[in-house]
Amino acid sequence: MSWFDDRGDHLILNVRAVPRASRDELAGLMGDALKVRIQAPPVDGKANAYLIKFLSKHWKIPKSAIKILSGETGRNKRLRVASPTDEIRKELLSFGKG
Repeated sequence: MSWFDDRGDHLILNVRAVPRASRDELAGLMGDALKVRIQAPPVDGKANAYLIKFLSKHWKIPKSAIKILSGETGRNKRLRVASPTDEIRKELLSFGKG
């Protein structure tokens, strides 16, 4: 699997979360993961909740459409995005599928 896998009705993404960033952003690829900078601190699950909130707002989808499959206590995470839009797919492809 590359850094993301399009399975039709959902996407599986490898994400490298960077907490305590100066701003929230999708910062491109870092190895085999999408680097996502978030302002939240990595304390008591706040960064995970903030990551989901940021991505849902950025992609204009419900928070319930994003689930952390693994990596809840680390920076490297696997996310499942249910019912992704064509805009989400286009944005992810712009980072490169490779």
